[in-house]
Amino acid sequence: MNENLCVKCKGKGLCGRPYCPILEKFKSVDSTVSKSTGCTSIFGASPPSVFVGRHNYPEVMAGPMIPPELTGDESIQLEDPRELLKMGIQDVISSRSHLVRASTGINVKNAIKPDNSLIEKSQELALSKKPVDTEAWFHKPIQNKLKFDNVLTPMGPTGDLKDFSVAENPKVPKKVDYLVYDTDALAKDAISELWGNNIPTEHITRLFSIGLLGQERRLVPTRWSITAVDDMAGKNIFASVRDFQQVNEVMVFSGGVFGNHFEIMLIPRPFSFELIEVWMPRTVWSGQETWIDSDSEGVTGKKGYSNLAGGYYAARLPVMEYLKQIKRQATIFIVREIRPEYWAPLGVWVVREGVREAMNNKPMVFESVGKAVESMATRINTPREKWMKKANMLSDVKAQRTLDAFI
Repeated sequence: MNENLCVKCKGKGLCGRPYCPILEKFKSVDSTVSKSTGCTSIFGASPPSVFVGRHNYPEVMAGPMIPPELTGDESIQLEDPRELLKMGIQDVISSRSHLVRASTGINVKNAIKPDNSLIEKSQELALSKKPVDTEAWFHKPIQNKLKFDNVLTPMGPTGDLKDFSVAENPKVPKKVDYLVYDTDALAKDAISELWGNNIPTEHITRLFSIGLLGQERRLVPTRWSITAVDDMAGKNIFASVRDFQQVNEVMVFSGGVFGNHFEIMLIPRPFSFELIEVWMPRTVWSGQETWIDSDSEGVTGKKGYSNLAGGYYAARLPVMEYLKQIKRQATIFIVREIRPEYWAPLGVWVVREGVREAMNNKPMVFESVGKAVESMATRINTPREKWMKKANMLSDVKAQRTLDAFI
């Protein structure tokens, strides 16, 4: 295998193989839900959670995700990033493998008044902010096939859904109820309003994915909806941030999760954003070589889809949240170093939550960008000269005189 291609691909199939050999090895890990394998019915409290696949789009498989025999208090941690962050990588995989993907076929355009009652029930489930007791029956015994992805959080076995019932009334936030029934609101505006009312990312994503937001409603594959919500929310925050005054000092935030380390620098200049990704050897995708790439945008926004995929938008969003909170704008420079400790793909939420963890730490303040870069380099294992070659945006920061040594 071409190791550089593996990092760029991350399981999307760019090598032409019918399956990703890297992801296949994770699918063979012992599942904690072996007790559900072979079953034709299950009962448990959905976190709540739904899944929409992308294979054979626009004819896709979709439905609820249900952890057999788990109560609400037990299942809520399966979707809550704050709970997952308390675990190790193996524990995240073990916990998430409880979730059985119960799916049925549907055309993505049939989101409004779907001709499939199972999708209608899935939409009802997606409204809830708390776990919902759910029972499902399958045409065939459940297959113990775990799902791993660079965007999606790990998931458990799959089953061809015959029928399912929502055994209790979903607890629906008022703002969710209002916007789901507002078919005049654009999806981006609905997402922005939900975000502004502290509806969690995971809740917004499943509403968008299962076809409950916007004017022209349709189902959106879950992996696409995750990135779309990060992107739309970030763009909306930028609309207000760009009118704020600049930060008045160079600040660096440092931190991370699960072997993903982040160095985040805010520079007193008009908004721009750059992310450098450094995949060290022996991480989940990089093989034996270090792989480094970058992407950026200016005040006019991002043109096209990022070559760093969903991680770009997931990293940008928490910093935009911070700038909105302090009512300032800045040039944002991030180095994400993925270390060997990150041995299994847990999904793009790791990037979003890793940046949030870093932004929650007290910032270090520097008199110049050059001093800030020197400090960042002491906490990044990869030699500075390697990742600074990809720092295209910093070369435009002409006003920072101490940058000369690095350009």
